[in-house]
Amino acid sequence: MSKKVLILAGDAVESLEIYYPYFRCLEEGFDVKISAPSQKKLHTVVHDFVGWDTYTEKQGYLIDAHLAFEDVNPEEYDGLIIPGGRAPEYIRLNENVPRIVAHFFKENKPVAAVCHASLVLTTVRQYLEGRELTAYIACKPEVEAAGATYIEKPLHVEGNLVSGHAWPDLPGLMKEFIKQLT
Repeated sequence: MSKKVLILAGDAVESLEIYYPYFRCLEEGFDVKISAPSQKKLHTVVHDFVGWDTYTEKQGYLIDAHLAFEDVNPEEYDGLIIPGGRAPEYIRLNENVPRIVAHFFKENKPVAAVCHASLVLTTVRQYLEGRELTAYIACKPEVEAAGATYIEKPLHVEGNLVSGHAWPDLPGLMKEFIKQLT
């Protein structure tokens, strides 16, 4: 039976951080579902550094969200991927997100979090306390405020949590996530 993977996203999800894991999981033969606040076409964004002190943002491709957060039964899934971009800023406010994310930590199922995904992880602070993870450097204060140790490396694995700094770290992130899943 094929492994089932859930991706949590929303509008302004980083294009590479949703497309790369989505297609990589499909390539492995996994059943992958993208969930968002509502079932709709999501607008992705492209972040890059082009001479600014921070990243710029451009519109990216559209991608379908297959189901709404309220319709997710996390028990049906073997692993969770949380991409970054600006989506984590607001999807973490959805009342269903902590329920979904907590399940994967309670059951010790693989969780991949890249870039700003750490903002979503702060909704389940009880599972972050005392742990180590990496994230986009601007998220370091939130990671530490949640009781975790911020690791200044592009990729970090601790138990079931695979974390990456940003989209250039996706090959390593997905390699580690898939290794845990299979």
